[in-house]
Amino acid sequence: MLHRFGKFRRPVALVMLSVFLVAQLLLPLTARAFFFGGVSLKDEKEMGHKFDVAIRSSLPMVDDPEVSKYVDGLVRRLVKAIPPQPFTVTSGVILHNAMNAFAIPGGHVYVFTGLIMNFEDESQLAGVLSHELAHVTQRHVASRLERAQYLSVGSLLLAIAGVAVGGPAGGGVAVGALGAGQSAMLNYSRLDENEADQIGLQYLTKAGYPPSGMVGGFKIMRQKSWMAGASVPAYLSTHPDIGDRINGIQARLSSFPASIRNRSFDNRRFKRVQTVLWGRYGDSQAALQRFSGKDALSCMGRGMVLSRRNNVREAAAAFDQALQLAPKDPLVLREAGTFHYRKGDMARAEGLLRQAMQLDKNDFMARFFYARMLDETGRAQQAQPYYTEVLRAVPEAADVHEAYARSLGSIGKTGLAYIHMAYSAIYSNNRKLAERYFKQAKAKTEKSADSAAFRKLDAVYKERKEIWEDR
Repeated sequence: MLHRFGKFRRPVALVMLSVFLVAQLLLPLTARAFFFGGVSLKDEKEMGHKFDVAIRSSLPMVDDPEVSKYVDGLVRRLVKAIPPQPFTVTSGVILHNAMNAFAIPGGHVYVFTGLIMNFEDESQLAGVLSHELAHVTQRHVASRLERAQYLSVGSLLLAIAGVAVGGPAGGGVAVGALGAGQSAMLNYSRLDENEADQIGLQYLTKAGYPPSGMVGGFKIMRQKSWMAGASVPAYLSTHPDIGDRINGIQARLSSFPASIRNRSFDNRRFKRVQTVLWGRYGDSQAALQRFSGKDALSCMGRGMVLSRRNNVREAAAAFDQALQLAPKDPLVLREAGTFHYRKGDMARAEGLLRQAMQLDKNDFMARFFYARMLDETGRAQQAQPYYTEVLRAVPEAADVHEAYARSLGSIGKTGLAYIHMAYSAIYSNNRKLAERYFKQAKAKTEKSADSAAFRKLDAVYKERKEIWEDR
């Protein structure tokens, strides 16, 4: 199961295999619509939707509101600087250490956590996202699809897998499945990349950031790629010839007035997001070095890492220190409350999580653990509204559906419990379990008050089943 709210570590090989399998089952599905080009706006939206469903069901997405809402807010800020689009631009954060971001047809933008974790400030992240939004506004992906004789969502998935995994293995699998001719169609041309740099730089500065953010971001991407020894084939890389492009952007910086070049910006939210990602997913030794400071965020991050290491006593001390330094910070309260829930101190967890919810009404992660705490202390009935609030915010979180199902079962709501177990299996991409729970949900809810809820499940199940059956 995909545990979006907890510790999640998937080996690179499994990520690659997961994307590869989804790509294969999508190949026949999309070939009918996109054979010999002719990509209309409707086609572009449909293709983007199918890709979004596939990527969210096969790769680990970060749904922590501190992270996802931050990236969404940053994208929305940048979208205000671009011309009106015929679709809504959406964002997603993929849990993977690749230093990359990419855009697909229909206005979907994805960021790998490796990009956020390794950048120095928000302007660098904004610079890369501005570049990707320029690919969207200039319809670079769609125009290349129109020139392709055969290209599918499955092909794009394989290309992204090659980029994400990197090295000979990643590129080799993608090339083997695509063939050199088709993989070449996935690469932006030098002209496309230069245009995205120029247009993206305009978006970046119009959104209020200094233009140096784009240069700084690209420099770190190049440096980290060299340090990691990455070997991504040029025809699979979403950022080819990055050295030449850095020089080109650098040359343009002097054309901006000093008032724009020297802009300041608030970097506090970016640092909070970095702390969450390093604390939850980063290499523990590197993370502890990063969190050697005495400020509240460093103490909180240190507590998160020590908790992962099962060093409960030191983790508790770190969280206590963070709470002393920032007793009204909802993020610190939430992480401390989650820690105490996991170690079984429900009374402490309840107080901390309640304070976190009062201070940040949009933190559905705090609500999720608060609901679980209520279940653990025999108050399942009180937990119900918290689960429904969380699912309104993250309707595809498999672990939330599973926890809610068990809570519903404990108070005798069997039909709804099976419905949410079916959702959990669907969003975990577990076809056999989904089919089993779907049939049980249908039997339990037929001619009952829960039939409307089942009809919603039926629509979701049919969409996913269509993908599964095209294997």
